[in-house]
Amino acid sequence: MTTVDLPYRRKLIEVSMPLNAISSEATRDKFLRHGHPSTLHTWWARRPLPACRAVIFASLVDDPEDWPSEFPTEEAQRIERKRLHSLLSKISKWENVDERTPDGERLIQEARFEVARSLARGRGEPPPKEPTEVLKYLTDEDTGLTVYDPFSGGGSIPLEAQRLGLNAVGSDLNPISVLITKSMIELPLPFKEITPVNNEAYGRLDGSKSSTDDTWQGYAGLANDIRYYGRRVREEAFKRIGHLYPRVTLDDNTEATVVAWLWAHTVPCSNPACEVAMPLIRNFQVSKHKARPRWMRPVVNERRDSISFEIVNTKPLDNVDSTVNRKGARCLACESTAPLEYVRTQASAGNMGQQLIAIVAEGNKRREFLSPVTDHELMATTVIPPRRPPGSLPLKAISIRTRRYGITEWHQLFTERQLNALCNFSDVLTHVAREIVDDGGSEDYAKVVRTYLAFAIGRLAHAGSRLSMWVNSGENIAGAFARQAIGMVWDFAESNPFSNLNRNWSSHVEWIAKVVERLPSLSAPGVAFQADAANSDYLANGPVIVTDPPYYDNIGYADISDFFYIWHKDALEDAYPELFYGRQTPKGDEIVAGPMFENPRERFELLISKVLDRVRETCSDMFPSSIFYAYMQKETTRNGISSTGWETFLSAVNKSGFRIVGTWPIRTEGGARLNALTGSTLASSVVVVTRPRDMNAPTATRQQFVSELEATLPNELGRLIREENIAPVDLAQAAIGPGMEIYTKYSSVQTIAGDPVPVREALTEINRVIGDYFLSEQGELDELTRFCIDWLREHGFDAGPFGSAEDLAKAKNVTIGRLEEQGILEERIGSVRLLPTEAFITSQNELKNLSPSTTAWEGLMRVAYHFQQGEDRRGVNGAADVIREIGPKAGEVERLARIMFNHYDRKFQPSESRIYNDIADAWRDIREQARFERQMSNQ
Repeated sequence: MTTVDLPYRRKLIEVSMPLNAISSEATRDKFLRHGHPSTLHTWWARRPLPACRAVIFASLVDDPEDWPSEFPTEEAQRIERKRLHSLLSKISKWENVDERTPDGERLIQEARFEVARSLARGRGEPPPKEPTEVLKYLTDEDTGLTVYDPFSGGGSIPLEAQRLGLNAVGSDLNPISVLITKSMIELPLPFKEITPVNNEAYGRLDGSKSSTDDTWQGYAGLANDIRYYGRRVREEAFKRIGHLYPRVTLDDNTEATVVAWLWAHTVPCSNPACEVAMPLIRNFQVSKHKARPRWMRPVVNERRDSISFEIVNTKPLDNVDSTVNRKGARCLACESTAPLEYVRTQASAGNMGQQLIAIVAEGNKRREFLSPVTDHELMATTVIPPRRPPGSLPLKAISIRTRRYGITEWHQLFTERQLNALCNFSDVLTHVAREIVDDGGSEDYAKVVRTYLAFAIGRLAHAGSRLSMWVNSGENIAGAFARQAIGMVWDFAESNPFSNLNRNWSSHVEWIAKVVERLPSLSAPGVAFQADAANSDYLANGPVIVTDPPYYDNIGYADISDFFYIWHKDALEDAYPELFYGRQTPKGDEIVAGPMFENPRERFELLISKVLDRVRETCSDMFPSSIFYAYMQKETTRNGISSTGWETFLSAVNKSGFRIVGTWPIRTEGGARLNALTGSTLASSVVVVTRPRDMNAPTATRQQFVSELEATLPNELGRLIREENIAPVDLAQAAIGPGMEIYTKYSSVQTIAGDPVPVREALTEINRVIGDYFLSEQGELDELTRFCIDWLREHGFDAGPFGSAEDLAKAKNVTIGRLEEQGILEERIGSVRLLPTEAFITSQNELKNLSPSTTAWEGLMRVAYHFQQGEDRRGVNGAADVIREIGPKAGEVERLARIMFNHYDRKFQPSESRIYNDIADAWRDIREQARFERQMSNQ
């Protein structure tokens, strides 16, 4: 890489990133729970904290190549880059950045020092050394840095900027987003290391105090009061409505608290001679516990005018697993069936009811399942809530699918008892907030505690609505947003807020208190405010922009966040009148390509362009601006115009005067998502790194662009694969960086006629060069493997004409006989076919005949066998056995895996492409395991 004379020093993110370490932690981040900010409040498509932390750090720290005076040789640069990568990898791990521990605090200080050192180095001044001096240097008005996210969403980026000791600012049009971000970076800072209002409170659910000593480190005091006053809310609420949640009698005649009531929606049977209320049930099994599975058995009464249920320990119906699916519903009384449209019509006409089908109670160290109790059903259905939050569901929305079932108002997503509970908890919260002041807390402090407890009401709504489903595998309740949408749920679970298990009020408060305890307190206060990213004045003094804008038409944030808005407005309107002035969240200015807008694609491009224009006018010239984006390069057709989210976004980036200096796909999804999606799948958040384009940038011809692309992109692809180990599924996204870097460095790329070459054509050329690259990679493989690849492209694993195979064999300088001898191909009468992966494995000895002369094709087929589904498939360990035996041929196997992924991905065959993506993605682990086994066998 050649040093370029630039008016700024390049940052690490523009040159190299330890993607494997970052991606590993980013994928793991979504499974972290206790104390993790994601458990504070639901937000959709929240960026993983390790990814945000890494991007901010790498956007501010110098790459050593641009400091030849300190790192004069490539080896010195490599060593320094390796050191920075090691630090980046360490701070990506969640456990490592807990500032409550000495090691965590020390690591955070080390990361902050690296940022301060790069900043001071560029100014030609010595860096500060002591932690307090470093923090002052990074946040001072004259010397500090501000990281600004104009789409703060779930607050991940501002939170991680604050953790790194920077001035953190976030804004969003959505008031729920603003409140979440405030609660992490702004509200708690004035109250760090305070003694709680109730110093002798019993604190955690187990009765222990929140602090290990009398110092109340960080936000331990605040967390203690959240727990204490959370208990006070429960106590007062139970006085008001506890009688609405009766206990149940178990088989041994003891009484137990109910964990959840399981309900099914009903519609009248379509058979005029029956007209029984048909329960709509997904699954009769309520528990999949290995030792004690339980089912609901339907009972049709003698007059056949009603259906009831009882709990049994054996499957009741061999031929029925559910009464409703995407096609329609089935009546358990008369066996009549009705199409789904009938169900929708009845529901829309107001004929959808609900029926209690089971009760889950607290047993002795386990959950007990009981048959419905009539008194319990009457208690729940005769409640009259004090009010119903106003607001209608949108007529057109990206992520809401309930209007067709007659659910048109937000309050209809809750039962009467759920509405009653949420309203009463909200009322009690106001009462307890006054109690905090009476106990000696300030008005501001009472507001902060009240805000966190209002989040517990949001969690209560999330786990307590008609959208909350019973999960029989874990015997628990799934919240309303298991998906990033609101859809119809046939049978649902109503949680008991006063239980001791599963989604109760006390557990919601505890989740929130644990998050507050772990929020970074050794930093400067952040700022979060409501603003329209396209039409607002951005921050002055050149903030560093790191942001995560909406992804075209993926999620309708404003629409689905009203689920929480109605309850937070009910509880906090007087505390935050600037956020809760409207009846619902603002939607007219939301930047999303939704069906509610005319010409959604054009509107999205116009607004995102306005945002990027603002960023271009305001952003720092000394630091890159980094933008998370996660939209596939997958074409769709709208009104005859083929478009993609990527094309729209990249066009806006280019028109706004930015040039792209890198793209980094940071893995955020695991294999389960790859299995679930169809077509091309994206497992990453792609970070697009930009710099302002030179005002005097030249123009280029289309041919000049293509020639430059063909000359440089193959080398970059090789680097991304060999050095960065980019997974095949992410390679096309990563290749946008070096490809679009060429395109966007020019003021314009033009045809011979002088017409501008659009981004669409640039992406087409980038994808063409990627395809050509894999064709050239094929030339490095053995001749038998090259035959197999070409035959696969024409015939797959199906039989094809013998004559065609013979012609192809001659062209590859091989024979059909040799292919048969190798066990690769099978000849039948007049036809041949490639043997499937199973044919390469024998139960006696799957490694038999493997050697360094084994073809890459056979090696990959044997490896692929272990990455398919099956009890005898051994994944990385099985693949490592194969690689160990074929030795130097291993590199060709990995190359072939990427070629195979590219083949199946272009054919839109996700189940096949997934296998080869997983192989390439796991290749380092496979290689390390093979090396370890080889060393052990040599000892």
